Amino acid sequence: MIRKRLQFYGRVQGVGFRYTAIRAANGLGVAGWVRNERDGSVTIEAQGSESAIERMITTISNGSYIHIDNIVKTELTIIEGDKGFEVRY
Repeated sequence: MIRKRLQFYGRVQGVGFRYTAIRAANGLGVAGWVRNERDGSVTIEAQGSESAIERMITTISNGSYIHIDNIVKTELTIIEGDKGFEVRY
């Protein structure tokens, strides 16, 4: 089990990114949240197996109209009992 902060840059707002992230996370059992940032990027905090998180990133990357130029990944401390995946504003 790992937790990562993923900061996505590119054409990632206004293209169904958050909806795609929620569907992917829920389908893969990944916990955490997704949020649009003021600078046009999108941040995800994801907790689950490394393979599930990587599959979530692949699913998002294959979403219609989404074009990711860069992902900054940061390791975080696991949050015990974190369940579900939500949009934060």
